Amino acid sequence: MDLDPASLPAADRYKILIGTIVPRPIAFVSTISPDGRTNLAPFSFFNGVCATPMTLLFCPSNKHDGTEKDTLRNILAGSGPSGAGGEFVVNVAAEPYIRRVVACAEELPYGESEFALSGLASSPSATVHPPRVADSPISFECRSERIVRLAPGQPGGGNIVIGRVIHIHARDGIIDAGHHVDPAALAAVGRMAGMTYCTTRDRFEVPRGRKALEST
Repeated sequence: MDLDPASLPAADRYKILIGTIVPRPIAFVSTISPDGRTNLAPFSFFNGVCATPMTLLFCPSNKHDGTEKDTLRNILAGSGPSGAGGEFVVNVAAEPYIRRVVACAEELPYGESEFALSGLASSPSATVHPPRVADSPISFECRSERIVRLAPGQPGGGNIVIGRVIHIHARDGIIDAGHHVDPAALAAVGRMAGMTYCTTRDRFEVPRGRKALEST
């Protein structure tokens, strides 16, 4: 089968992406509106960018009517013309509260808080205005470096929020003295296609490079 993406409906392109790029980490992003109302939403188009400077990105698509999702709207409200300066927190989507994470995908009227909907508690951040999720094993406090608008105003249009990590909050026992993260304690959840998720409990090690071909 050979496919031309340009000839496919957007929904079919989406199904191919989410069925192939798996498992995807989930950015559980908290923001705050200019008048102080909190927002909390999960995004599975998310990844790290680099360690120098410590940077990550996530991609909030436009709504079905082409308008901005509340998360992007809040970040843009605190940003300059290039998208720099907006504040947000990326929390880990972890097993103990994953159903509450997914509940926060509910489309609420702007200003209604997903913290209240999900029952998740918030905790003040150290360096940014949006709160973090109190139960999150690790939270990254970020300021946006740039926001790339791929299809402004179009339904489902993509947006890339690039954020610099300026503070990390980690629960005791998650990061050791050598700054290695305990994956069992983190208990992160990944996103598959549709309504399917996966855990990170099934792990194996493989040496890098040529040695990977020699290992069994």
